[in-house]
Amino acid sequence: MRKRHLLLAFVSVLATAVGIFWLSLQYFQSQEQSKASARLSLYRSTVVAELERFSHLTYVLARDQKVISTAEGGSTKALDSRLFAFADQAGLDAIYLMQPNGQTISASNANSPESFVGQNYSFRPYFRLAAQGEQGRFYGIGATTGLPGYFIADAVQSSSGDLIGVIAIKLGLSKLEASWRDAGEQVLLTNDDGVVLLASDPNWRYRVLAPLSVEQRARIEESRQFTGQALSELDWTLFQNNAAQLQGEHRIYLNSTALPHDWQLHYFADDSQARTRSWLVTGLLTILASTALILTQFRHSRRIGAALRRSEAEEVQLRQANERLAVEIEERKTAERRLQRTKDELERASRLAALGQLSASVTHELGQPIAAMRNHLAAAEFNPREPERIFPKLGGLVDRMEGITRQLKFFARTEGEAFKQVDLAQAMRAALTLVDANLQASDIDLTFECPQPVFVWGNQLRLEQVMTNLLRNAVDSMEDSDDRQLTISLGQTADRGWFSVSDTGHGLGDATLADLQEPFMTTRESGRGMGLGLAISSNIVTEHNGQIAAENTSQGGAIFRVDLPLYHADQGETAA
Repeated sequence: MRKRHLLLAFVSVLATAVGIFWLSLQYFQSQEQSKASARLSLYRSTVVAELERFSHLTYVLARDQKVISTAEGGSTKALDSRLFAFADQAGLDAIYLMQPNGQTISASNANSPESFVGQNYSFRPYFRLAAQGEQGRFYGIGATTGLPGYFIADAVQSSSGDLIGVIAIKLGLSKLEASWRDAGEQVLLTNDDGVVLLASDPNWRYRVLAPLSVEQRARIEESRQFTGQALSELDWTLFQNNAAQLQGEHRIYLNSTALPHDWQLHYFADDSQARTRSWLVTGLLTILASTALILTQFRHSRRIGAALRRSEAEEVQLRQANERLAVEIEERKTAERRLQRTKDELERASRLAALGQLSASVTHELGQPIAAMRNHLAAAEFNPREPERIFPKLGGLVDRMEGITRQLKFFARTEGEAFKQVDLAQAMRAALTLVDANLQASDIDLTFECPQPVFVWGNQLRLEQVMTNLLRNAVDSMEDSDDRQLTISLGQTADRGWFSVSDTGHGLGDATLADLQEPFMTTRESGRGMGLGLAISSNIVTEHNGQIAAENTSQGGAIFRVDLPLYHADQGETAA
């Protein structure tokens, strides 16, 4: 009988230990999967940000007058130096200009042994897409340097719209691999064919996750995407329940498909800690249970000691849980800071793109005062009494020039400014000055309804940016309209000031305001904007505790209205 009781007790303890091990293993593995999911999301955001960081640069360069003149047959030496300076400042591998037949005529590395000048890249997919009027993008090993990179290209067109060249940039992504490797992570980035483009382990690069078809290999060879690489299979096996075996080692496996070009990001996490913790918990609890079972048969004091040891073990587990929670909180804070930096970079990119569009307007506006000053100075040379009358006129011209340049300063600002009293009417006039050339060029009939000043609480430069974005959107929407009416109204209620911009353009279509506020969402055709204007404007209005609304009008077109808190005399300056 005694042996039977001992055997029953042993079987009970063994069954309990097995149950504890599997339960604790599931728990610790779920924790490791949660941390792996957060890391994967962070790395995915980093990859997307790196791919999109210079997406606008080729569009801007394709419209650069020096690039156009060189593509039309001008000297290449000046452009070589200009492209070298751009590549050096931006940290790009190369910037180069090709003829319509794919022959490179100018490059930032023109003076290096691995110069692109004289090379023909018409076989590259990015060149073909750019020549067809689309932005070409491609990742592959450089045909000249033998170094991998991400290529972006746009067509260079003449004033008549004919293709006269293709401008392209090459961006190295080795920093991403280095960051993964330095963090001790196991990460793979694959393209839509399943070829590993980037990896934390260099030995995994240019391996394939699954065998390539004959058609896939033919397409890769035609574009010379992975010249000299065997594209052999990676030693890995995918299991169910987010598990995989990588080079003979069991790993937690997660992947993300939310990347451009149908790329995928694969993340492998070590689950040995989860198993170790499960064994420790199982062993600890088994020992405690066995000890409690044995000591129960002997003395009551021994049972009290076992209970005390269990309490100490629970305290250790609680401390470990608190430490893990602190690590997760810090990781989330780091991710939020990186997302904020990405947002600031996008806003900066929008300002610089708008600055490029304003250059012609500024040249036109400054040209008139400069010409007038030259005429007054010439008259002063022939008339000794003329300076007494000329100096006031020259002062007025200088004030006008200063006012023009002052309106542009917010495009180059990155730091915040103080909130203070802002007159919406004055801010709107400043914004109209910036788009005046666009209004005249598009022959738009402007109606500005402003019965009295409207003072709100905010940052004038940032509000001018919102107004400028709305005015430019209105002008662009009326490009194909026969009736071009732009109406601007200002007013205030008991505690809110407001302004509205109404146009007779194509309206919002099927898109909602929430859709248009998403980054890179635009109703314009491809190549006519990045879709950042309303997203950035919405963020600025939200920072001012305001609201933005939009709807289609019954006469056609759309109306945007912005409401902001009114200024109160007891408000002091605050940081924006």
